[in-house]
Amino acid sequence: MNVPQADKYNEIGVYMADLRIEEYNVGDIGTNCYFIVNADTKEMVIIDPGGDGADLIRRIKERGLKLQAVLLTHGHYDHAHHARMVADAFGVPVYASEKEEATMHDIQKNVSAMFGNPETYDADVYAKDGDVLDLAGFKIKVISTPGHTEGGCCYYFDGNKVLASGDTLFCGSVGRTDFKGGSMSELVRSVKEKLFLLPNDTAVLPGHEARTTIGYEKQYNMYLA
Repeated sequence: MNVPQADKYNEIGVYMADLRIEEYNVGDIGTNCYFIVNADTKEMVIIDPGGDGADLIRRIKERGLKLQAVLLTHGHYDHAHHARMVADAFGVPVYASEKEEATMHDIQKNVSAMFGNPETYDADVYAKDGDVLDLAGFKIKVISTPGHTEGGCCYYFDGNKVLASGDTLFCGSVGRTDFKGGSMSELVRSVKEKLFLLPNDTAVLPGHEARTTIGYEKQYNMYLA
């Protein structure tokens, strides 16, 4: 995804990095892992490396990309399994929401026990709702969106109109809430009161299945009518 040349500067004349999205389907149940790359500098962040860590590391190295951070939308096994492997390969921090620490440390809440591989996860930085991360030349806003998990979050690339929604919002659907710590009422509230405040043309990168936009979900998502 390229930012059009006319949009390289925001409304106050601040230069915006050229954002490129690469998507990889990883792990046991097909999680969408994203490389968000600054095409101007080759710096990047990776979102939810839940599996195939060795292959992701190889891709980054072969392309000469410069990983700055690992961002976790939530602490479930299929999103967090290889986060530490990837982070340690490049000496970079793992970020997650401050309210997700309990989920990451609990093999029932993080569903790793369900997948037959009980393990816990940790982050180096536990971000607060509303924090803005300055990484790889991007301003990335942390949006707390509980519901799928107790401390799930989304990452909004402010100025580029790109949202990594994890398992909070899907194309025509929302994340399941029957796992320990889930709440459908909280999830719907998170989407309507936070994500639906973003511009309609915001590109949504979900944790599974196809991409969408905020405007499309406002109009057609039957779970949020």
